[in-house]
Amino acid sequence: MSKLNIGQILNDVKASQLKANVLDVHTGDWVVVSEKIIEGNKTRIQKFEGIVMRVRGEGLQTTFIVRKDVSGVFVEKSFFLHSPLVVDVKFLKHTPVRRNYISYIRNSKKKITM
Repeated sequence: MSKLNIGQILNDVKASQLKANVLDVHTGDWVVVSEKIIEGNKTRIQKFEGIVMRVRGEGLQTTFIVRKDVSGVFVEKSFFLHSPLVVDVKFLKHTPVRRNYISYIRNSKKKITM
């Protein structure tokens, strides 16, 4: 009788849940994230457009934070890249940045536009 390799079983389960056609997201990218919103019996797709402030994790745990301007108020939202609720991520433009986490744009007085 052979031993069960728990690590191999976990890797197989995680690999089965990874999305195949995922965009490689980087800090400083302008993206449009289409997210599935479930309200009672209905589902709809909501788009969230903004700049990627941070990408973190690897594999199934990859998350990214997107910041957008809504009528002068900035909104930040975190997404799991391989979540079934994230329908699509579309790349619009890349802004060159030197840091992995661009938290300094929170203190910026200028409006950040694409």
